[in-house]
Amino acid sequence: MKTSDFDYYLPQDSIAQYPLEHRDSSRLMLVRRNDGSVEHSVVSNIPEHLVEGDVLVFNDSRVIPARFYGRKVDTGNKIEILLIRYSNNGAWEALIKPSRRIRTGDRIEITSNSVLDKLRNVQAEVKGSGPEGIKQLIFSDETALFNLGTMPLPPYIKVPLSEPERYQTVYAKEAGSVAAPTAGLHFTKELLGKLISKGIECLFVTLHIGLDTFRPVKESDPRKHTIYSEYGIINKEVAEKLSLARQEGRRIICVGTTPVRLLEHAIKVSEGIIQPFSGWIDLFILPGYRFRMVDALVTNFHLPRTTLLMLVSAFTGRELILRAYNEALVKGYRFYSFGDAILIF
Repeated sequence: MKTSDFDYYLPQDSIAQYPLEHRDSSRLMLVRRNDGSVEHSVVSNIPEHLVEGDVLVFNDSRVIPARFYGRKVDTGNKIEILLIRYSNNGAWEALIKPSRRIRTGDRIEITSNSVLDKLRNVQAEVKGSGPEGIKQLIFSDETALFNLGTMPLPPYIKVPLSEPERYQTVYAKEAGSVAAPTAGLHFTKELLGKLISKGIECLFVTLHIGLDTFRPVKESDPRKHTIYSEYGIINKEVAEKLSLARQEGRRIICVGTTPVRLLEHAIKVSEGIIQPFSGWIDLFILPGYRFRMVDALVTNFHLPRTTLLMLVSAFTGRELILRAYNEALVKGYRFYSFGDAILIF
């Protein structure tokens, strides 16, 4: 297995730069694993492709305003900070640009266009460094911090977002992600209502999305890649409903790759019986993995050479998913965060 096995060419004009006016008007590719067939629909029609008793599992993590701009206190040089996660030692792990001259002990003053926010004088101190250029930061005033941040749109989106809430799911609740669970961006409250009316159960778990959602795998052998751990939660009620669905043979369908990783990790650590869970997730799913909880998947089109594409390849089959991607390109599908979706079943 090689990382290059999960590469493909994507023209820049296929990358969606903005969300559609109506969330559920995105196109929906239907990929059937049993016969390799590919069909085309729209997200608003997804209830037609599900049956009573199906269970949809959503990630209700909310994106935090994790991108900040500032200046080094000693030199005045401009700095950009992207928070990744809050660590157990009370520091934030972050990526800093430019990072080459950032050292432990450096102080960064966070800036804002707002006069009131400038008066708050929030500073970050670099407490240490880690792999992949990650820095550990301590902030002087975390209560004011997120009034200064901006929505951390992925680097391939060049068009500013006029409505920040369009990079949140309509059911986003638990703050903590630095990227949206993008498959969920297609769902509206009305669509959720239609699903429930059809007898489809909608459950919500939490996985705070971190670095690996946009970081390509650099090693030539993906098995040597260390996945960035993320914090996940399955509460008691949801665990019981998932366990019942599994006992009754009903399909469990994850909306996005993050619930897949959370459910598969939880069933692994509980030795075959889904139970309430809270903790760090570092499950890296590659082709050859045996799925124990997930029967179908709604997902977006993912970046090449990423752990997300590797997970989807493990679930679908690498040749089939790359063939589906190629057909999507031919038919003008929109790719990545604000792009179209696939239902794999």
